[in-house]
Amino acid sequence: MAQNVLLTGGSGFIGKHLTDVLIEAGFSVSVLSRSDRENTPRVTYYKWDIKKNYIDKNAILNADYIIHLAGEGIVEKRWTKRRKRAILESRIRPIEMIFSVLENNNKKLDAFVSASAVGIYGAVTSHKICTEDTPPANDFLGITCQKWENAADKMNSLNIRTVKIRTGIVFGKEEGFIKKMIPTFKSGFGAVLGSGKQYLPWIHAEDLCQIYLKSIEDTKLEGAYNACVTDNTTNARFSKTFAKLFDYAIWLPNVPPFVLKILLGEMSIAVLTGQRVSSEKIQKTGFEFQFTDLEKTLISCIK
Repeated sequence: MAQNVLLTGGSGFIGKHLTDVLIEAGFSVSVLSRSDRENTPRVTYYKWDIKKNYIDKNAILNADYIIHLAGEGIVEKRWTKRRKRAILESRIRPIEMIFSVLENNNKKLDAFVSASAVGIYGAVTSHKICTEDTPPANDFLGITCQKWENAADKMNSLNIRTVKIRTGIVFGKEEGFIKKMIPTFKSGFGAVLGSGKQYLPWIHAEDLCQIYLKSIEDTKLEGAYNACVTDNTTNARFSKTFAKLFDYAIWLPNVPPFVLKILLGEMSIAVLTGQRVSSEKIQKTGFEFQFTDLEKTLISCIK
């Protein structure tokens, strides 16, 4: 009988890709859903409701592995106090609910894998290369990611191998970040944001899903791993490369920081800053990125 992987956030951009990868690798997949959904030959659905503190415990009890992807989008809405609280709680509360079921039922998982983000290193731009040993920043993104990971680390008290995947910007075929960028750049109005010197650590969705697969298959993986290509891409390089794919050179001036601050508020720091991030640790495990060339990767996302 195939081992079961339970996904939170399974209906999202990464979750849908990861479901395909897991099934192809021979696993059965279950998904926690906020709405009632009929099971398919591919996926079993279980109900949960974070606001009501409800989760179908059978989803947990039938799982061999759990991959936690759920969480409100970081750059979907302005960072009001309520929005910040929602961003944090949507990441931490599911882990607490899962932990409670595991503890109360003496259930042992083969591994618990949680998403995290390179935002843990802070909303700053510097030439420093961040590794998994770099201390978390003391800003909103850094604190959020740290609390997110701390919640996941509680699984260690149940003797469950725990892995945290610190993800950069995810590129995929007309989805996620790329989907949002296409209309502006395709119309010829692409522009560099701010100074353009801020780094943009990125990873293709297929590589990210393979890292998640490795996280459950390779029992040696434990702790935090950066998931992004170490090629020092900046916002300026990305913007110019993306515009080139639509057969033009950037002609508009850089979008001034004050304009983005007016439009986005505090959330503007997420697009005006960016760190260099090392992927050496995950590569030392034997993982090989399939998408490392920025231009070729972007072509694969729009063709």
